Amino acid sequence: MRLYLLALNPTDSVTEGFLPAAARLGLGVTVLTDQAEAHRRTYAGLDGAHDIEVMECDVRDFRAVVTRIATHHRPDAVFTNSDHLQTQAALAADYFDLPGKDWRAALRAKDKAEMRRRLAAQGVDTVWSTELAPGQDPAVLRDAPVPFPCVVKPREGVASEDVVLVDDVEDLLRQCKAIQARRTGAALVVEEYLPGELYTLETLGDGARRHVLGGFHTEVSPPPVFIEERLTFVPAHPPAVVAQVLAQLDALGVGFGACHTEFVVHEGRARIIEVNYRAIGDQCDLLLAQLLDIPLFEHILRAHLGEPLPADLGARTDGRARLEYPCAKRAGTLTAAPEACDLTVDGVRLTYRPLRAVGEHHEVYGTNRDYLGVLRATGTDQTAVDRVVAGFLAEQRWEITP
Repeated sequence: MRLYLLALNPTDSVTEGFLPAAARLGLGVTVLTDQAEAHRRTYAGLDGAHDIEVMECDVRDFRAVVTRIATHHRPDAVFTNSDHLQTQAALAADYFDLPGKDWRAALRAKDKAEMRRRLAAQGVDTVWSTELAPGQDPAVLRDAPVPFPCVVKPREGVASEDVVLVDDVEDLLRQCKAIQARRTGAALVVEEYLPGELYTLETLGDGARRHVLGGFHTEVSPPPVFIEERLTFVPAHPPAVVAQVLAQLDALGVGFGACHTEFVVHEGRARIIEVNYRAIGDQCDLLLAQLLDIPLFEHILRAHLGEPLPADLGARTDGRARLEYPCAKRAGTLTAAPEACDLTVDGVRLTYRPLRAVGEHHEVYGTNRDYLGVLRATGTDQTAVDRVVAGFLAEQRWEITP
């Protein structure tokens, strides 16, 4: 059986999650990407790398994807874990009569303005928002009834890049112009700020059945930016909260495969911030598979092969976890940092992976591109997990030389 996997840059989710899962399922894999050499270098050391075919393709264009597949091996599944390529993969799967996501739902999830319009039209949540077309003068916002504070962000952005909290109209105009200068041709969304604690809901569906895998409580950096610095696993959100989030996902048509939904809870009300119609990233998916002790990546691929999910995934319910992302606080060259390691301390399993090499020079971006590394910790007691994480981080040094 042949799996076509659409990708932009290489990611841990694909390299450590989906490709090994595909190998365990006995799938032949063709990676379609616009960065073929980067993928070939990344996969060179993988077990079974000779079974991974990498082909150049303009994956942002669904027509190019359809042509590449139609002129190659017959497909059994078309899949992507990229935020940017969900609509293209859904359209290609539909063209070849394969299981997949509804392309309209994928578009609603990716396009934050359309997501707000859809939720309002379905009567499940109304958030004040407006849209700036590519190159449109932000001065038009002077006459708009913008509720302050508000948030400005790229309509189709990811990873909190260029997501900024603003307090007044002059700041709003400045931030819009700055983002437009960095992102020529990008549309922007301005929307009311939604107060509350930030959480995620992780779901997995096959179109008929949907499993809730738990979620995370997310702690972000101080405003005006929103860098995710710490995530603590939540085995089960309150049922009323889950019901509210699932109702909003249903309104969007989201329910097939993996989905990572970010939402806030304020005074018992759950409101979606954004929907990432894929598995959670930044190594959280790797942690989730380990924590729940289920073949998560295989389940996701099986759904795209048209196989029904089991009624009971057999997931463990006693796991507790935390992820920490040490961040660069200033621009410069990383001159000292811990190496990758795997430890078990007082029953807590620690995995640290560097995300930036010693000797690299970077600016400060105000996004997850500021991450220096990721620490994953799992156990069965949250207090022990938190204590061991704090102890590990206190013993490490990250030094940046201007």
